[in-house]
Amino acid sequence: MRRHTTNAILIIAHPGHELRVHGWLAAAQPQVCILTDGSGRTGPSRLDAAKAYLTAMGLSPGSIFGRFTDQAVYAALLKHDFTLFLRLTEEFAEMISDGVEWVVGDATEGYNSTHDVCRLLINAAIEMAKSSSDHQIKNFDFPVVSRPDTCPPSLRANAVWLHLDDTLFEHKLQAARTYYPELVAEVDAALHGRGNSPLRSYLDINEQINAGTERTGLDIFRVECLRPVHNGAAVEQTMPKRPFYEIHSEKQVAAGYYQRVIRYHEHIRPLAHALWKHVQRSR
Repeated sequence: MRRHTTNAILIIAHPGHELRVHGWLAAAQPQVCILTDGSGRTGPSRLDAAKAYLTAMGLSPGSIFGRFTDQAVYAALLKHDFTLFLRLTEEFAEMISDGVEWVVGDATEGYNSTHDVCRLLINAAIEMAKSSSDHQIKNFDFPVVSRPDTCPPSLRANAVWLHLDDTLFEHKLQAARTYYPELVAEVDAALHGRGNSPLRSYLDINEQINAGTERTGLDIFRVECLRPVHNGAAVEQTMPKRPFYEIHSEKQVAAGYYQRVIRYHEHIRPLAHALWKHVQRSR
């Protein structure tokens, strides 16, 4: 497979997201940064699995690798303690300004607040890095929970499409089953309409929206799509309806797992504004 870049970085919210772009990882050999340990509300850390997977791919963890728990991110958002996120943006900007040409990371999907925060950090960091760099920096996202071939028609011509051959696709599936068996089970159940997981609920609402192929089942993961992000400087995220994470959080609060709901207008949007002001001050 053709190598797509000379210097790239992958920035994701949780361990496991990197599997979505397994083929691109093999081709680009990027730095890999992960915000949280993937422990969620009560689960174990997935960092050991991520380290083992990257080692098998010949990659090393970046300097930001599971630095926070999900609970710590949620707490900072609820308290409007945005200092944590501003400092992270500065760290990412410093990495990117050091010759990075491609930045790839989680898309804004409204599924999980930490995923969407990750995209805000990426966009802000790139804007900061541009002010101190003399090279072009390309910004791409990829679907984390939607179909991997999800791409609006207006972006398809400029997106990077990877169609994995049988050998690389089998390596991808084997890696998923080896390092993240619980995620494979959840995805497989959701794709086949089993169970009542948040992922299945999300896919029931959003399945097939902007799908770029007619593949079904696990075969959809043979396709990887990196979509160009043109509005990295925008404060607002594309949120045409109430994000799924609000709906799910309301159920979690009602069940007694959390005390407060993370909301777009109350927590995510103010963070976006704080990040953009920080970008402007850095110029």
